[in-house]
Amino acid sequence: MKKVIIDTNALMAMVEFKIDLFAEVEKACDFKYEIMVLEGTIKELQQIQAEQRSKFKRAATLMLAVLKAKKVLVITAAKNVVVDDELVQQSRQGALVLTQDRELKKRLSRPYLTIRQKRIVVLVE
Repeated sequence: MKKVIIDTNALMAMVEFKIDLFAEVEKACDFKYEIMVLEGTIKELQQIQAEQRSKFKRAATLMLAVLKAKKVLVITAAKNVVVDDELVQQSRQGALVLTQDRELKKRLSRPYLTIRQKRIVVLVE
């Protein structure tokens, strides 16, 4: 079973673009997978919720609720590890990372997942 790890910006894009990432991942992946997030991603969402205003705060609050409702598995990382570095490490170990971050995409091992045309998730090989 493959790990599909969703990055913070992809979660925020879910609200911004009004797409169902979970349904889109289902369409993009024709194999068994389990959706997960990093503990650092949860902390980033909580930080956005606490420090930002308006639409970003609402988006972060909504995503935290969705992750809890969907019972998405949270991966615990070592202390003081940068989230992007952990995502790269997970990618090298065979996990599929779903992200919108251009710089992160350059560092990830292929395949990975990304959002195209603000509405579909595609597997980049």
